[in-house]
Amino acid sequence: MYLLVYVDDLILTGNQEHVIKAFTTRLNKEFAIKDLGELNYFLGLEVTHTNNELFLNQSKYAREILERAKMLNAKPTHTPLSANVSFTTTGEPYSDPTHYRSIVGALQYLTITRPDISYAVNQVSQFLHAPTNFHYQEVKRILRYLNGTLTFGLTFSKQTQPSLLGYSDADWARCLETRRSTYGYSIFLGGNLVSWSAKKQPTVSRSSCESEYRAIANTAAELIWLTHLLQELHALPPDRPTLLCDNRSAIFLTQNPIAHKRVKHIELDYHFLRELVSAGKLHTRFVPTTLQVADIFTKSLPRPQFEFFRKMLRLGPPPSRLREDNKPHTLQL
Repeated sequence: MYLLVYVDDLILTGNQEHVIKAFTTRLNKEFAIKDLGELNYFLGLEVTHTNNELFLNQSKYAREILERAKMLNAKPTHTPLSANVSFTTTGEPYSDPTHYRSIVGALQYLTITRPDISYAVNQVSQFLHAPTNFHYQEVKRILRYLNGTLTFGLTFSKQTQPSLLGYSDADWARCLETRRSTYGYSIFLGGNLVSWSAKKQPTVSRSSCESEYRAIANTAAELIWLTHLLQELHALPPDRPTLLCDNRSAIFLTQNPIAHKRVKHIELDYHFLRELVSAGKLHTRFVPTTLQVADIFTKSLPRPQFEFFRKMLRLGPPPSRLREDNKPHTLQL
């Protein structure tokens, strides 16, 4: 039985109905609670139950954002950013910075179920202090993309033999002004996307190998945290996690115990990655760039490539299968 508590909202689920009823009865003696039935809405997240699957989306919340921005009737686009777009601080200042911050802040919460806009939102979030008209035009493009994909969300299905698989990628010197790299990762548990990120690296990398190596180290840290969490939940897969990267030099550094002179300047806390590999706790492998799904978190992509990676994330419209019994329940204090 698992219980998630957020202020006065709770999600309760388990594999024995009588135990759940006994727990809620005991809880009701201590607190005034209300059973809202099977889980279908929680903190803006809409949950749809299908045969052996869960579908999570935030279509209602996305519609509210479009209404606030007066973009409900805008023409949809196929990608959240145009291909190879570059962001800089120069340009004519936007007339209403508060409105810009409000919309971008709302989009950040939307990335909980919309990883396909994570990179785009990360880019426009870097100019909250002084947005320009160009930045707001890119925000409007994100909104136009959402207008055409309002019902999209993440699908989670039950797997008989789940395993942890991570994709790591970095776009070297992506920022034109600071020359810092953008890195991203996506981690799957049994084919279900459970963790992802799109961020700018805090330091400048001297080579693409170095930026990729730093990205792998950050992804490895997230993988290890997930293994500890799954172990506490008694759901840890028997196989060691696998981390995929499309840079052969970075993969070689993770598997080579010899410290080369060219990488001595990299902070020591990144080299824990080698210890994980040598100890057999993590397996690193090469993946072709055409299958590097983490690319969607590091750069703006052409439509065919973007839609291919979006499908790999299991992100799309809601399924149309029949609902099933035994759902998680929501409670309210």
